[in-house]
Amino acid sequence: MTKLRARHVVWDWNGTLLDDNHAVLAAVNSVCAQYGRAAVTLDEWRAVFSRPILACYEKVLAQPLTEADWDVIDRHYHSAYRLELDTCGLAAGVPDLLHEWRDAGRTQSLLSMWFHDELVPLVGKLSLMDLFARVDGLRGYNMGGSKAQHLVEHLKAQELDPAEVVLIGDVVDDAEAAAQVGAQCVLVTTGMMPRSRLEAAGVPVTDSIPEALALIDA
Repeated sequence: MTKLRARHVVWDWNGTLLDDNHAVLAAVNSVCAQYGRAAVTLDEWRAVFSRPILACYEKVLAQPLTEADWDVIDRHYHSAYRLELDTCGLAAGVPDLLHEWRDAGRTQSLLSMWFHDELVPLVGKLSLMDLFARVDGLRGYNMGGSKAQHLVEHLKAQELDPAEVVLIGDVVDDAEAAAQVGAQCVLVTTGMMPRSRLEAAGVPVTDSIPEALALIDA
């Protein structure tokens, strides 16, 4: 693969730095149970996962859903997910490789679609906060949509040139968000989408954080 040049990495959280697939699946299946739908496997959920997330549930539950339905589903999902959160660990190579990146004089930040007021204490609990120049989670209401505008605001707050940034994430939406703002992207296969769908995004795809960072030259 061609090397990317960047001095700043924007990290995704769920499925990228945080190994939480089992928690996501447990929460999805809790929603399925509420609708009388049999449990899905991780591969089945990964096959339909996309943004907006409401469309994923429409496929899995085989019925149209309204915004009111989304409010109920979203609350139920997150309540079930929180029950599993303490069982989630960090991805392979984390935090050591993030320390190495910072100690080499490069910068990094964290942008997540997990709730900001829960993300910040969790990152602190995992002793990662000092690694990041900025940590941004989701503020306010969201319909499970794109990360693009959040990325715009995240980079602007740090006065970063998008051309000097690589976003490392686990879903096609990460690549699309990066493309919209003029940043680069590397996707990892550790999260919610299979390799075949990630490769269709037209950006480098790797199987781990170490492999992703190995593609970047400062």
